[in-house]
Amino acid sequence: MARPETVKVPRLETERLMLVPPGAQHAALYERFYTDADASASYGGPVTRAQAWSRLAQDIGHWQLRGFGVWVAETKEKGEGVGTCGFWQGLDWPRELTWWLSPEARGSGYATEASLAAIGHAYSGFGWTEVQTYMDDRNEAARKLVSRLGGKVIDRTGFPDGKMRDLFTIPEPGRD
Repeated sequence: MARPETVKVPRLETERLMLVPPGAQHAALYERFYTDADASASYGGPVTRAQAWSRLAQDIGHWQLRGFGVWVAETKEKGEGVGTCGFWQGLDWPRELTWWLSPEARGSGYATEASLAAIGHAYSGFGWTEVQTYMDDRNEAARKLVSRLGGKVIDRTGFPDGKMRDLFTIPEPGRD
């Protein structure tokens, strides 16, 4: 069996952020986020340190399995990781824009800035014709961000976990 080529993860740049491939150097960021009950509540948390490490490994491997994934958002000013943003698609789930920020980075506009870069790359770099996302109905912060990104509800549907959710489509930045 031929070994697949390793996917080279592109690096994206915004005004204040570098979006870089996730790696072992981001373990402390993942641990801080996923072991914090409030921060990670919408992401299945809190989890143990070992489970946070597994989430990091999953994000690294996702790029190799799907050819897309999440980037770690690092500040240009200090080079510190503040969260993740990009795309995820679990088995039998729709592809989605996803993100999380460490508690100290919330309210900074980083999620919007990183999301716009990721969405722009999906359309221009990956050549996608549509970017979608979804979230738990109670996740008001995520719903507000998707609204700021121009997201519109296109369906209300059931997901593999048995929950009903709104499915949003998000336009290419700069196009109405």
